[in-house]
Amino acid sequence: MSDAAPNAADRRELTAAQRTAVTELLRVSPVADELGRRFVAAGHELHLVGGSVRDALLGRLGDDLDFCTDAHPDQTLQIVRGWAEAVWETGREFGTIGVQRDGLRLEITTFRAEVYDQVSRNPVVQYGTSLTEDLKRRDFTVNAMAVSVPDHRFTDPHGGLADLATKVVRTPSAPEESFRDDPLRMLRAARFAAQLRFAVHPDVRAAMARMATDLDRITAERIRDEFTKLLCGADPVTGLRLLVDSGLAERFLPELTGLKLEIDEHAQHKDVYEHTLTVVRNAVSYEEDGCDFVLRMAALMHDVGKPATKAVGPDGRVSFHHHEVVGARLTKARMKALRFPREAIAKVTALVALHLRFYGYGRGEWTDSAVRRYVADAGDLLPRLHKLTRSDCTTRNRRKAAQLAADYDALEERIARIAAEEDLARVRPDLDGNAIMKLLGVPPGPVVGLAWKHLKELRLERGPLGRDEAEAELLRWAREQGVVE
Repeated sequence: MSDAAPNAADRRELTAAQRTAVTELLRVSPVADELGRRFVAAGHELHLVGGSVRDALLGRLGDDLDFCTDAHPDQTLQIVRGWAEAVWETGREFGTIGVQRDGLRLEITTFRAEVYDQVSRNPVVQYGTSLTEDLKRRDFTVNAMAVSVPDHRFTDPHGGLADLATKVVRTPSAPEESFRDDPLRMLRAARFAAQLRFAVHPDVRAAMARMATDLDRITAERIRDEFTKLLCGADPVTGLRLLVDSGLAERFLPELTGLKLEIDEHAQHKDVYEHTLTVVRNAVSYEEDGCDFVLRMAALMHDVGKPATKAVGPDGRVSFHHHEVVGARLTKARMKALRFPREAIAKVTALVALHLRFYGYGRGEWTDSAVRRYVADAGDLLPRLHKLTRSDCTTRNRRKAAQLAADYDALEERIARIAAEEDLARVRPDLDGNAIMKLLGVPPGPVVGLAWKHLKELRLERGPLGRDEAEAELLRWAREQGVVE
């Protein structure tokens, strides 16, 4: 992108954006202007700023609004006391006071000159003295615009409006200076590319590549949160490519970069890396109600076990035996390192472990027992497993793709049929713990658990048993185990 002024077409886009912003701001202005008047009366200034102005210009302003002010937190608290319906101070150490009013959540932050000490892994917050200083320290030009309230003066010292019109991610100051202050901004640039479908300016991309190792100064939690937003963006593949190309992925998700080195066994894709990005894109297309992070993460990690399991046979064919097992282990370790919640780790890991289970079904090898186990092992993840398995079919061979789709259609129909007959969603032994204890005459303990597990295996293998048959099988097992005479 050049530094020249916008041309006529760009000016038309800017005019349209400004009209959109006015419409959006009018919706929230009664509250925003009222708050602004309180600050002015107290001798302070207040500006709608950052993402709120950007989103207003994009016509997507939400109910969470960001403001900046020259007032310090204690002064802000005095100004909003008696006016706010609720106040929270969780961000006070960063100069932020939260306020709720008329269904809007407002965050009011003192002008800042936020910097890193080049050693610590968290920002050092210093209060600034002017709006100009505050805007210069922000991450990108499209977030460095402000609208004062209540008088609605528009401030854009770094050309954010023009960058918004041309959909470019650029930094207010030199990229190196911006990233030195907060290395997480490099990851955030990739997130903006994914969320907003913006192009990252070449100077910014070059600085990301040169400074990728600086990301090591950032805590795992902050990286996790930014990466989650990227993966849940409208175009996660663009963001993922930028992470790999810049070297950022190597700092916190090296498994993704490692996939570039491995040729896919089907020889239909450039490499496993390209196949993986296609699977992610496919998974997004199967979503029904916004981002499904678990599904997207499973799609991203499903083949990370391939590099460690690659083998070349005597005939020159490449295989990756048990890569799903290795991949599940690597996925669990990586997500733990990034401090993801246990529930999310368990779900993603299970999907990675199960993603190959379907293959072989089309050869007619699956019994009803195998179908029951497939459903039981997937549990609540079955709908996601359906989507992941279908997403994993990326062959360019139309005949093969059609056959795989038909096979999976047949499997889903078979699951539905058996489920209707046997309530597969709740596969349980035909006798519960109380019945087991009563029949065997044993107290609660390990024997009951072993007996329950044995009956569940029978249930999966043979389907529902009648009460008499279940009791007979239990007694037979108990005699073999020496539990009863």
